Amino acid sequence: MNPSLPTEIRALVFDVFGTVVDWRSSIIAEGRALGGRLGPDADWPALADAWRAGYFGSMAQVAKGELPWMTIDALHRRVLDELLPRFGLAALDEAARDHLNRAWHRLAPWPDSVAGLARLRSRYVTATLSNGNVSLLVNMAKHAGLPWDCVLSAELFGRFKPDPEVYLGAARLLGFAPPQLMMVAAHPSDLAAARRAGLKTAYIPRPDEYGPGGWMEPVGDRVFDLVAPDLRALADQLGVP
Repeated sequence: MNPSLPTEIRALVFDVFGTVVDWRSSIIAEGRALGGRLGPDADWPALADAWRAGYFGSMAQVAKGELPWMTIDALHRRVLDELLPRFGLAALDEAARDHLNRAWHRLAPWPDSVAGLARLRSRYVTATLSNGNVSLLVNMAKHAGLPWDCVLSAELFGRFKPDPEVYLGAARLLGFAPPQLMMVAAHPSDLAAARRAGLKTAYIPRPDEYGPGGWMEPVGDRVFDLVAPDLRALADQLGVP
């Protein structure tokens, strides 16, 4: 256990997309497999990046009241339908579009995720705290073998991170005070919002989230309680065997 870290931590709540699973490589692989079956070819890395960017833009529109509340599945599908013509895929039928949209339910974990989570779960309550909807997170856990104790989603609170109610609501549902939760994420802005809500924070950089040498959200002057290169190293820092 890190001697400078309070011993009151009872639960670890995790961002999922990018922190626990490799969304970009998974979406690219799903797209290429679809193209292999149906014939359409596309710049799948560019489509994956545009899809992710559109997801963030759509969430911002929901937060500002420019779009009604909808699940991430619905937002992903809305963005996908807008992108397909740009990438020469306007001819994809409904079945193919639905299958591709549900690729977000089938994302692969980072190599350290399953073993790291299993170690952390031996001492702490472990739960998702993602903007992904509950059904998406449950299906992803089944697909990737992610050993959560609990699946918590922003969907339960009718708003998206970084709204403070998501972090405070997670503490409330788990039955702990906010300082007894540690938010684990690869995204400094998510951790900064969790910290403002009173949670402890652990930063797990994922330099390959947007591909080797790709973009990473700047840390800036943000401060975290722990920084670890992966989830196994986080278990080491927390003294979990």
